[in-house]
Amino acid sequence: MLDLAWYSAKLFLKGKLFRNPGYFYRQLTFGILIGLLLLVGLGETGLNLAVVITISSLVTGMIMPFLLKDVKMQ
Repeated sequence: MLDLAWYSAKLFLKGKLFRNPGYFYRQLTFGILIGLLLLVGLGETGLNLAVVITISSLVTGMIMPFLLKDVKMQ
């Protein structure tokens, strides 16, 4: 198991893990921006910080699989 993780990490650092790394980074950035905007937007409403972080993390975690569903690995 650790060998697989180590091999994947080496390929990722070399830039050879994904077939289209630009698509992966674009989708990842889009998901992070959605989470950040949600965090800041909810934070401005005056809700408790723990509730804001929980909601933002939950929503971001739910949309990431949909954003990254078409990522192809080599």
